[in-house]
This record gives sequence, structure tokens and C-alpha cells, in this order.
Amino acid sequence: MDALLLSRIQFGFVVSFHVLFPAFTIGTASWLAFVEWRWLRTRNPAWRELYFFWQKIFAVSFGMGVVSGIVMAFQFGTNWPRLVEVAGTVIGPLLTYEVLTAFFLEASFLGVMMFGWGKVSPRLHFFSTCMVALGTLFSTFWILASNSWLHTPAGHEIVNGIVHPVDWWQVVFNPSFPYRLAHMALGSFITTCFVIGGIGAWYLRRGQHVEAGRRMLVAAVIFAAITVPAQIFVGDMHGLNTLEHQPMKIAAVEAHWHQGKEGEGVPLVVFALPNEKEERNDFEVAIPRLGSLVLTHSMDGSFDPLTSVPASDRPPVTPVFFAFRIMVGLGTLMLLLAWVSAIALWRRKLLHSRWLLRGWNWMLPSGFIALVSGWFVTEMGRQPWVVYGLLRTADAVGPQSVWMNVLSLAVYVVGYAFVFGWGIWYLVKILRQGPKPHEDGPSLDGGSHTPARPLSAADEPLEER
Repeated sequence: MDALLLSRIQFGFVVSFHVLFPAFTIGTASWLAFVEWRWLRTRNPAWRELYFFWQKIFAVSFGMGVVSGIVMAFQFGTNWPRLVEVAGTVIGPLLTYEVLTAFFLEASFLGVMMFGWGKVSPRLHFFSTCMVALGTLFSTFWILASNSWLHTPAGHEIVNGIVHPVDWWQVVFNPSFPYRLAHMALGSFITTCFVIGGIGAWYLRRGQHVEAGRRMLVAAVIFAAITVPAQIFVGDMHGLNTLEHQPMKIAAVEAHWHQGKEGEGVPLVVFALPNEKEERNDFEVAIPRLGSLVLTHSMDGSFDPLTSVPASDRPPVTPVFFAFRIMVGLGTLMLLLAWVSAIALWRRKLLHSRWLLRGWNWMLPSGFIALVSGWFVTEMGRQPWVVYGLLRTADAVGPQSVWMNVLSLAVYVVGYAFVFGWGIWYLVKILRQGPKPHEDGPSLDGGSHTPARPLSAADEPLEER
């Protein structure tokens, strides 16, 4: 264990927690905008109950996302000072634009969204909710622009070993950015979709909050049936882009070690135990030529194997290989569940199918798992580069000692266990209580003189009744 490995473990630990909450709040903010729109159109109290219910969940998740994001940024200076020195002229402005255009937009309208029921007009309140949702998408835009540039740097020149931007359009819209932005945005929406559907199915199975559960599940099924296939299509395009710009990442994803004979294509490895020392796969189960079809859209296509570069230029194969299969496996289950549920909904059997309801319960965390797995593929797959082709990870780490890394990592683990443990406990408490009757909420028509308090979850205990 050296400072480099510990710094990578620490950053991986922090970003794995952080990515969950912004992704969830991206989807939740848009869901709140949809729910409030339905309330304004129909004035059905069920939609208002759902709005207050998910507003609490959004508030807690948003707070945890902000905390984890601020902490994560500290590591650029403490653990990766060489990265800041070399590429700070690109990363710094992009993160600043994120604060100016996204965080300020969210902060400006968040107070109205949270505390404005009965204090502002319904249209202004709905506008505020939409602006918060738009702010989360702007945040995604700039964060993905910055991260994508690290993978496919463009629009710059190197002067005395330092990156200098020369074309900001190319910097922002670098070759991988459009695909990664679409993939991440859809992933965030789908993650939230399966949480909403899973909670709705849980209420239906328990016979509690049936009307709210029905609305959540039906909305989730319709949305998932449309967006999961779209995500698969975007993922395919993203894979082709990655093959063009980061071929070793794809070689690691497929555990493709050696180039075969001309015309025989590349098999799709369904399962294997990659043996990096011997440069082969043990216990391999593969489908001939299917890898060529998926990655080159040709039965006899080929791409560079891992052995085409020195071992020092290869990413770690085993974690990338398995993380990708976890992501794809969960995506396949999502598609199956969404389409079977859509057929059952069309036949009016969805709400009475205990197997489908249980399936949505089991798949509730699937989006989070797939999201983290995808980030492992993305970030570990670009190793040994922190700025692809420009700066190696080993050259970006700071001079901190091993013990300093151990101490900071321990502080992060303990702090996160407390903060996120409390936050998740509080979210569970809100979920167990469920939506309140609409008459208990603040008035939308100006009759209430007390602002809505989204963090004021009910005092009901967590134990089963």
C-alpha cells in the first residue's frame, strides 16, 4: 500500500458515494416537476400528497449530495496537486461554470420550491420547481464536460508541461462528451424511476397508500418501458465512441487479450476469470463473433487486444470486466421487467400481479448498483491515465505520506458512515410513513401562514405497526 493506491482508493470511495445522490436528485427534481404539473392540471389531491412526500426525499438527498460534493473537491488539492497544476486551467473554469449556472440557479429557486406553498402563486411555485430541475441538468452538463475532457482531451495546447485551452467549444464538446452526457442523464432518470416504482409496488403489496402507490408504479412502468431501450441504444453508441478513443478500455471490458486470425472475428466473453499474469482468460464462456458484431457492427470485425500495448499501459482488467457485466446484466433485467410490466399494465393485470410487484421491490436499488458499476468501468478503464494520453495517474499524486492517506481515508469512512447512515435512516423513516393526507399539508391557495418544512418527517417510529 503506497500513497498512490491509497489516494485512488480514497477518491474512489468518496466519488462512489457522491455520484448516487446527484444522480438521484436529478431524477427526483424532474419527477417533482411532473407531479406538480399533474396537480395543477387535475387538482387531484393524490398528486399533491405525492409532491409533499417526494419533496422531503429530495431535500434530504440534495443535502447529502451537496455535502459529499464539497468534500470530494478538497481531494484535488490534498491528494492530486499535480493534476491541478497541469490541467487546472481546464477543470477549474468548467467547475466554476457549474457553480454559476447550475448551483446558483438551484439555490435561487430552492427556497421558493421548499417553503413557497401558500406564499407564492401556483404558477410561480411550479416555475421554481422546474428551475430546480433545470439546475440539476445544468450541473450534469458541466460536471460531465469536465470529466469527459479527462477521458478525451481536446481544444488545448501544452506549454511547458501545462495545459492551456485554445478552443473552449472543443474543450466542452470533446469527442466523448455528448455520449457520456446522454448516458449519465438517462441513467439518473432510470435510477430514480426504479426507486419510484419499487416504493409504489411496496405500498401496493402492503395495502397502504394504495392510490399513491398505483400512480407511482404506473408512471414508473411507462417511463422505464421507453427510456431503458433508449439507454441501451445510447450505451451502444457510447461504446463505439470509447472503442475509437480509448481502445484499451474496451479491450479490458471484453477481456480481449490476443488478436485472432484474420476473418474469424472477436468472441463475446459471457463469463471468464481474467488472468492478467498469464494474459489469458480462465474458465471462459464465449460466443464466437458476437463481440465483433456488438463492437464493430460486423461479424468479422476486430479491434486492438490488450497485448498490443505494454502491461504498464493497460487498465486493471478484472474489476473493469466484472463491473461492466454487472451494469449490462442489471440493464437487461430492467428492460425485461419494464416490458413485461407494460404488457401487464395494458392487460390491466399489473396491480394484481404479486410477482411483478415483488420484482419492482427487488429492482429498487438496481439503478444505483448499475450507476456505480458504470463509473467503475469508466474511471478504472482509463488507467493508467488521469488525463488520457497526457498525464499518468502516478504522476498526478501529491507528496503526502502513507500515514496521512490512511488517516484521511479513515476520517472519510467514519464521517460518511455517520452522515449517510443518518441520512438513509431518515429516508427510510419518511418512506415508512408514506404520503400524508393532503389536508395536513400547507395550503396552495395562500391560506397557510407557516412555510412548508420539507425536512419535517413525521414522528412515527420505524418499527412495524
